[in-house]
Amino acid sequence: MKNLKIELKWAIIFSIVALIWMVLENLSGLHGKYIDYHMYLTNLFAIPAIIVMVKALKDKKNNYYGGQMSYKQGLISGIIISLIIAFLSPITQWITSNVIAPEYFPNVIERSVELGYYKSTEEASEYFNFGSYVIQGAIGSLIMGILTTAIVMIFIRSKNSKSD
Repeated sequence: MKNLKIELKWAIIFSIVALIWMVLENLSGLHGKYIDYHMYLTNLFAIPAIIVMVKALKDKKNNYYGGQMSYKQGLISGIIISLIIAFLSPITQWITSNVIAPEYFPNVIERSVELGYYKSTEEASEYFNFGSYVIQGAIGSLIMGILTTAIVMIFIRSKNSKSD
């Protein structure tokens, strides 16, 4: 478990940052009054997400590998972080859906029908619901985490590492 201490720490930090982001979205009206802008502005979460992953990988490099980390070592670490985030995502989604923004699903369902994205409330409800978002969150965090790691490690890896 000691080997995964850094990954666990950063997955928890990532989840907390994601929850803070949800609070900010809700406070700014993106789950209510300004819901039309939500689908665009929520993507800005990529910025803090990337920052957290970079810090996590640098932490692993500096405090576990003694400043020398190969691309493969970093990729494995990033995959582990992404798996833990995916595992935690149902919890963060529950907190978001039930504590931070319980009005989000009813609001987005109503607005998506008004705009004609869906023909009925029932159809919109099939997409905008807790279960759907849990699956999307887990799969999305896993894919984006691995992709981010693969790119970030190009820059973070030790150039003179023998185990690349």
